[in-house]
Amino acid sequence: MMQPSPWDALEPLALSSAPLPEYGHGSLADLLPTLAAGLGVPGMTPTITELTPADRVCVFLVDGLGWELLRAHPDEAPFLNSLLGTSRGGTGRPLTAGYPATTATSLGSVGTGLPPGAHGLPGYTVRDPETGGLMNQLRWQPWTPPHAWQPYPTVFELADRAGVHAAQVSSPHFQHTPLTKVALSGGTFVGSLAGEERMDLAAEQLAAGDRSLVYTYYAELDGAGHRYGVGSDTWRGQLMYVDRLAQRLAERLPPRSALYVTADHGMIDIPFDEEHRIDFDEDWELRAGVSLLGGEGRARHVYAVPGAANDVLTCWREVLGDRFWIASRDEAIQAGWFGPHVDERVYPRIGDVVAAAYDDVLITASEREPKESLMVGNHGSMTPAEQLVPLLEVRS
Repeated sequence: MMQPSPWDALEPLALSSAPLPEYGHGSLADLLPTLAAGLGVPGMTPTITELTPADRVCVFLVDGLGWELLRAHPDEAPFLNSLLGTSRGGTGRPLTAGYPATTATSLGSVGTGLPPGAHGLPGYTVRDPETGGLMNQLRWQPWTPPHAWQPYPTVFELADRAGVHAAQVSSPHFQHTPLTKVALSGGTFVGSLAGEERMDLAAEQLAAGDRSLVYTYYAELDGAGHRYGVGSDTWRGQLMYVDRLAQRLAERLPPRSALYVTADHGMIDIPFDEEHRIDFDEDWELRAGVSLLGGEGRARHVYAVPGAANDVLTCWREVLGDRFWIASRDEAIQAGWFGPHVDERVYPRIGDVVAAAYDDVLITASEREPKESLMVGNHGSMTPAEQLVPLLEVRS
C-alpha cells in the first residue's frame, strides 16, 4: 500500500499537491530532442543537460518498466540495476512519463518530443470532438485520420531529413499501425518477433550510419503486469528476460554508441475488493450527469452532459476527493498536467472533469470496460510508482 494521505479523509486533495511531470527538463518528451540535438538535427534542444552526445544513439523502451519496480528487483534485473550507478560508465536517473502515464500518451511524447497537450494523445480513451464518441488511442478505434489527429513530425522524421540514419526495430505487427505513424515513424522500420533478434538488429541499425538514431521496444513485461500483477512470478520472469535483452544489446553496441534504456510508465497492483475498485457502472452518484467515461481506471476523463460539468465536478470531489486529485479541464490545464501548453485542437479531447488516483484505487467500469476492469496491474496517474521511469545509459 502507498503511504496514507497527509490530508484529512474528509477534505479533497489539493491540486497543488499533485507531483507534476517534469516537462521541459526531465520528462520522456525531452529525451529524443536531447539525443537528436547531439546528432546535429536542426531545431532540437538538449534539455536533459547531463546527457553527453554520441554519434550513434539507441533508445530501448520497455513497456511497463517503472523506476520503482526496477529498483525493487535487483536479483531479477542485475544488469539493469548495475546501471543505476557508474560501474559501467553510465549513470541512472528517473524521468517522468507525463500525464497520463499510459502507453499511447507516452509513446506520443517519446516520438514527437512534445508533451501530451501538444501531440494530442492525452489518454487511453478520449472524446473525439468530431464524432462525440470515445476514441481508443492505443488501438486507434474507431479509425481516425492519423495525421489530422497528430499533425506534428516525429523526431525520427526530422533526423532522417537531416541525414541521420533513423530506424525503429520492433514487432512487425506495429509497422503500419496509426499509432506508429503518428508517434514513431521516420527512416527505416525493421520488424522482428524474437526479442534476441530484435536486439541484434538494433545493433546492426546503429552501425549502419556514421550518425544513427535507433529505437527498439519490448511489450511483454507490461502484458504480464496487467494480467498477473507485478507481484507475480510471471512478471518477474519477464523482467529477467528484459534484463538479458538489455545486456545483449549493450554488448553488441558498435563504436561511438550510447544506449538508453527507458520505459513508458510504471505499474501497481490493485486489490480486487470494493474498497479499492469502484465500479462506475454500479455507482449512480458517479454516473449522474456523465455522458462518457474515458481514460482508464487511475486516470479518468469524465465528459458531462451539456450544462452539468460543474455538478459532476462537485459530485466527484465529494465522493472521491480524498483518494483522487479531481480537477476541471481548465484547472488541470492551468496546473500543467498535460504540459505547459494545450493546443486548441486538443482542448476538447480532455475531460470536463479529470480524475487522477492518489491512493491504491481504481474507477472500473464492469459493463463498458469488462477486460480492463479485470486487470491486476494498473497505471496512469501521477504517483511515483506510475510516473517515474528509468533512464539508464551504456556507452561504447
